[in-house]
Amino acid sequence: MSTPSTPSTPYPAPAATLTAGYERCRRLHASYGRSYYLATRLLPAWKRPHVHALYGFARYADEIVDSLALTGDRAAALERLSSRLAAALDGERVRDPVLPAFTHTVRAFGIDQADVRAFLASMRADLTVDRYATYDDLLGYMEGSAAVIGTMMLPVLEALPGEEGRAREPARQLGLAFQLTNFIRDVREDLARGRVYLPLSDLDKFGVTEADLAAPHATPAVRELVAYECDRARDHYRRARDGIALLAPSSRPCIRAAYELYGGILDEVEAAGHDVLARRAKVPRRRRLVIFARHLLAARAAAQAERRVEVA
Repeated sequence: MSTPSTPSTPYPAPAATLTAGYERCRRLHASYGRSYYLATRLLPAWKRPHVHALYGFARYADEIVDSLALTGDRAAALERLSSRLAAALDGERVRDPVLPAFTHTVRAFGIDQADVRAFLASMRADLTVDRYATYDDLLGYMEGSAAVIGTMMLPVLEALPGEEGRAREPARQLGLAFQLTNFIRDVREDLARGRVYLPLSDLDKFGVTEADLAAPHATPAVRELVAYECDRARDHYRRARDGIALLAPSSRPCIRAAYELYGGILDEVEAAGHDVLARRAKVPRRRRLVIFARHLLAARAAAQAERRVEVA
């Protein structure tokens, strides 16, 4: 990403049209969310831009908080984004490269604006909170930064008729699983930003210091800590799994692929002996393509079946 031209926002140039806004969101998704972006290609074509819009907005806000290139008052920049968002949701035209597409998706699918507010609250927390004492404390943060992403995606993915309520908790759990996977993988990168997302009580439990997390290789204690967090993430994946069957058939291949791709990061962490400090764990390209290909036929068949359904 290019260096921002002003300290107020990482993306100063406005989108000329709604189509351009959706394209900006797609590019953000492709650049920063490669695993989920690949899985999104298994969705029916009409759903993809809306998933890109939700991811693009989340990344757009996150860049204000996390970008190492951005200088200036991050809190003020985030508040300006919040103000523009409120105006856009009220129907005003705003000069912004992402918000028109995001708010178009929010309105089109009746996405709960409380979830949007919860997400922004977690982004604000990142400006002042850089450690979490317990896992319950971390869950409070992840409720806004991850769980609500799952519930915002749910209307786009479509639960089966009458299953909207039952599908909500698995969607939350999948968001938590994905984010905890990222926290496990990105220990070194987060520490470079001055943050430790693994609970301090867990560090104490295994006798791990922050100096240990800054080392070039994981000590046995760090490996035990990471294994413990991997088990915790796997539990969130288990809680999410049954929710996939509650989605519209044309959305299931995408979420199954995303489930396997993100879970594959944990597989790579485990294969490396839980040493997340020596190198960043990532799913090999060949395995990514195999996962995609395995779900492609099911995605095409489901999309074709839905097109044949007669509307009364």
